[in-house]
Amino acid sequence: MPRYAKPIVQPIADQTLVLDNGAYTMKAGLVPLSAETPPDCNIIPNCLARSRNKRIWIGAQLEQCRDFGEMAFRRPVERGYLVNWEAEKEIWERSFFDKDAKVKCDPHETNLILTEAPNAPQALQNNCDQMIFEEFEFASYYRCIGPTLNAYNDIQPLFEKNSGPRPTFEEGVIIPPDAMIVIDSGYSHTTITPLIQGRPIQNAIRRLDIGGKLLTNRLKELVSMRHYNMMDESYLMNECKETVCFVSGDFKNDLERTWKGNTRPMGISNIPLHDENSDGRVGKKDEAIIVEYVLPDYTTRIHGYMRPYNPSVNNKARKLAGGGGGGGGGVKGVTAGGGGPDKQQEEYMTLGNERFTVPELLFNPGDIGMNQAGLPETVMQSLKALPGGLWPAMLANVLLVGGNANIPGFIERLEIELRSIVPAECLLRIANPVDPIKSTYQGGVHLATQKHVLEKVLVTKQMYQEHGSLWLNKRFMSGT
Repeated sequence: MPRYAKPIVQPIADQTLVLDNGAYTMKAGLVPLSAETPPDCNIIPNCLARSRNKRIWIGAQLEQCRDFGEMAFRRPVERGYLVNWEAEKEIWERSFFDKDAKVKCDPHETNLILTEAPNAPQALQNNCDQMIFEEFEFASYYRCIGPTLNAYNDIQPLFEKNSGPRPTFEEGVIIPPDAMIVIDSGYSHTTITPLIQGRPIQNAIRRLDIGGKLLTNRLKELVSMRHYNMMDESYLMNECKETVCFVSGDFKNDLERTWKGNTRPMGISNIPLHDENSDGRVGKKDEAIIVEYVLPDYTTRIHGYMRPYNPSVNNKARKLAGGGGGGGGGVKGVTAGGGGPDKQQEEYMTLGNERFTVPELLFNPGDIGMNQAGLPETVMQSLKALPGGLWPAMLANVLLVGGNANIPGFIERLEIELRSIVPAECLLRIANPVDPIKSTYQGGVHLATQKHVLEKVLVTKQMYQEHGSLWLNKRFMSGT
């Protein structure tokens, strides 16, 4: 066999595009190699949208839209995997390469750190490699499982009260935690990823096919049956979900307290779940379960909002509007103050058990006939795939990230249910970052500022052309 001279490896570029390519939004930023302060995270809608007047909105253009009524969306990421590069290419070009791009860069002089969902099909990974190097022509890139980047954040202050600054760098090299579990609950699904020194344990990764999209669709169905037909209002119902939904700490009791006819204001029974001296996570007290969600009219306001339920005002408004009164539906064309002629008319929905039965699916998927275990049981399935000696270290560092981590009561309920099924001798600590949506991106920023680490994980275009996608897959799986 003839011998070939060892090729000269190209040096890495001086800037890196960190791209957490989520199904709902992209979290992106351009990071100089010698950055002393982290750059701002740009959150860009990862979709093509068509409004009811047939106008097309691409990516960040959606931020200029003022009418989301009957908006139709086309998303390149489905079930967590990037399957439509035709749409994604259009979004990336508008977001990163156009003259007025939100995060403008020259791919020939830029490294790329790109996230993907765990256990992505190899054919989709090969397509991704081809697009990155042959279509966009990035100088080099690193494709990694999204949850792994959270290991490059300093997570210990999240678990320890009054902890001072902790070193996360040693001689220019990032030191991830020895063991941790990342629960990433996003738009398409929820994944449980155990990490050892920042590397995923592939055979222990578990997936729950419930994410923000399914929760929004469930809320659409409930609202359409009880109030208005909202099956074509995905954007509005997603906003409503983010505003009103919470995870109940006592599901049966809260369900009883929202039966028809029981309309007096009541406190949310899942709050407080912890004593005020425990970990500081104490919710609001005496907040009514039954609330009103005022719908946007896309003229004077483009976003809906939540307000307390006041049955006396609502009954008066129904009489003035000539309506009969229904026990929990919305009222059309009346005002909150009684319907004066000089006041802006509005439409609203009265929401009760919809607020907590929708996110309850994360814990009980069987409520809608899904043959999957709830999130606590899925975490235990992941742990059982690991040696028992790793359990204490894993359970002591459980990090909850993703958009659904912002649902009030989620982390408290998860901690209570996990405590009841994990071994009593194991310390259980669960925390979420200040901004769970940006956490993966922030970990990528920390990685992008470490030249010695980048040189080990990045693959240059020259290496791709020499070895091909199969070699890339093996390299990215090993993390070296």
